[in-house]
Amino acid sequence: MSSLVTYGRCTIKLIDTLNEQIGRGTSWLTLALVMISVIVVILRYCFNIGSIAAQESISYMHALIFMLGAAYTLKHNAHVRVDIFYHRFNEKTQGWVDFLGTLFLLIPVCLFIIISSWEYVADSWAIQESSRNSGGLPAVYLLKSTIIVMAALMLLQAISLAIKSLFSAIGIPLNTTP
Repeated sequence: MSSLVTYGRCTIKLIDTLNEQIGRGTSWLTLALVMISVIVVILRYCFNIGSIAAQESISYMHALIFMLGAAYTLKHNAHVRVDIFYHRFNEKTQGWVDFLGTLFLLIPVCLFIIISSWEYVADSWAIQESSRNSGGLPAVYLLKSTIIVMAALMLLQAISLAIKSLFSAIGIPLNTTP
């Protein structure tokens, strides 16, 4: 049992560290998004210069912020939650609710997203899909790939959450010391 707990703690740490780093890195895209938006507006309205690629880059960054930030948000328990009864539960009951919700709702949804989007993304890769607009950004297939990446990162974070919740439900402390 002790080695299983140690393995669980290591798994939590590895997954949480991965999603923390991706989330923090992705957060810098918000600054780039704002800066490019300002530049696009200034160029368009002050100098009558337009750029399809610059406008599309804003959409790409917006998508990446949400797609790559979803698991980070889950890690920090910052997703929207409808809480009618949960806050009244004790820590063990909350652990069971989180564990069962992760096991029977979150993990299946992540797997469904991966499976159902696989062909869509593969088709995009097969034709090396690029922007439909003249002068637009190439590599739309890379952007579409973030659907699978998002679901995979969420699946990993769901595994971490399931382990944390199970530990909480059965009374095992989450600290990393055995």
